[in-house]
Amino acid sequence: MAVGISYVSVYDNHGVFRRNNSRLMDEILKQQQELLGLEGSKQHSVEFLNNGTDKQDHQVLSCQSVVNVLSPDDGKLRIVQAAQQLCRAVEQMEKTSKDINVTVLDSLLRESKSTPDPDLVLKFGPVESTLGFLPWHIRLTEFISLPSHVDVSYEDLFSALQHYASCEQRLGK
Repeated sequence: MAVGISYVSVYDNHGVFRRNNSRLMDEILKQQQELLGLEGSKQHSVEFLNNGTDKQDHQVLSCQSVVNVLSPDDGKLRIVQAAQQLCRAVEQMEKTSKDINVTVLDSLLRESKSTPDPDLVLKFGPVESTLGFLPWHIRLTEFISLPSHVDVSYEDLFSALQHYASCEQRLGK
């Protein structure tokens, strides 16, 4: 919020944040008040999404910042539904199997999804892996590694954002 980021997704491979989402929300609100003060926290409200859906777990005032808690299971149901939809279209002869490609699947997956693909992923720890983060969501994402999630300072975040701002997106060129 302090640097103007309006949409944050927290991806947790083990589901710890999802199991403790009320504690996460409490900590966000506490940090918001500490960093922005009481008046600033009134101007910067939080909407908390869970399970990769638009179902709100907690709502505080209006929606200016969104926190979305994700895990490896998110998106799997949508893939199954898109595959079923494609199979029904082929079965009803609305499409042929040759009509099915990445673009068609991508458009079906995006129809019901209102969460944006991440522009930047801050990866914590030494493991060079996306740990199950859905590949079609991160195809244009910039990854920046930080040594650990413990005691990440404002300077660490600001440095990562500066690095991201200087990136040139070449789209495979």
